[in-house]
Amino acid sequence: MTPDLSIVVPVYDEAASLPELAEEIRAVCEAHGYSFEVWFVDDGSRDGSWEVIERLHAEDPRFAGVRLRRNYGKSAALAVGFERARGRYVVTLDADLQDDPAEIPGLIELLESGYDLVSGWKKRRQDPPSKTIPSRFFNFVTRKLSGIPLHDFNCGLKAYRREVVKAVRVYGELHRYIPLLAYWEGFTRITEKPVRHRPRKYGRTKFGLERFIRGFLDLITVLFLTRFMSRPMHFFGTFGVLAFLAGFVISLWLSLEKLVWNQPLTNRPLLLLGVLMIMVGVQMFTTGLLGELIIRERMERTPTYQVVEERPPEVVRTV
Repeated sequence: MTPDLSIVVPVYDEAASLPELAEEIRAVCEAHGYSFEVWFVDDGSRDGSWEVIERLHAEDPRFAGVRLRRNYGKSAALAVGFERARGRYVVTLDADLQDDPAEIPGLIELLESGYDLVSGWKKRRQDPPSKTIPSRFFNFVTRKLSGIPLHDFNCGLKAYRREVVKAVRVYGELHRYIPLLAYWEGFTRITEKPVRHRPRKYGRTKFGLERFIRGFLDLITVLFLTRFMSRPMHFFGTFGVLAFLAGFVISLWLSLEKLVWNQPLTNRPLLLLGVLMIMVGVQMFTTGLLGELIIRERMERTPTYQVVEERPPEVVRTV
């Protein structure tokens, strides 16, 4: 039987919080009449988290677990859970108890009203300024560059229609940008809901300031993959043409100085800049052309679109 909810929980050294989290999830789902399954994905924990997951599964088979060989990261853990999720709706939340399972019904209600993805917004975040200030700046930049009006891209508490998680590919550190990935797959009905954020009760945070540096690098990757993956010439060609034109104008001006005013060019750094810009422009344009050839070959083998619904024609015999 297909459950109403599949709840995916990445786990990394959270043995102390798992029994309490499981009990909260069970209480919320049973109170609202949801049939559910929970996928605890143990991402290489070393504190006995897997033994706790095994015990929870033995007590209630609705709590399932997957153990990864080592710590691959949150994106990999989510991808494993998404692959196994069978529910009509898929909910993700962190294992550290800072995400409140009591918020799940509110997220599901928005999905049932027609949204494809509902992202939690930790409006009153229970974290120190060393985390909240960089996070606000990060979310502001992401919101402006992506054009998706979410205040908290990195909130672990999100709800999706099943078809969303089956369509997006999450790897590396791209879990922060699932809304953006979903949007470019055609799931444009995205919204957010303020959710309760609780102080950490057990253990300590697994993330440092370096994640924001990786986050901005991943943002550049996502923007390129979503906007220019199928048309690399538009990206490389634009910069190539601009660089070539700048170099050409510089070289033309220097040529006029030499021919008309007999100005020496051997001691002019501008000459080197002009030649360099022309070379960079040619290389960028060539890179875009090669990218187009690669994309053309890929498109001939694999379609780059998804069919949502189809009504084939019927043969009507006329007498």
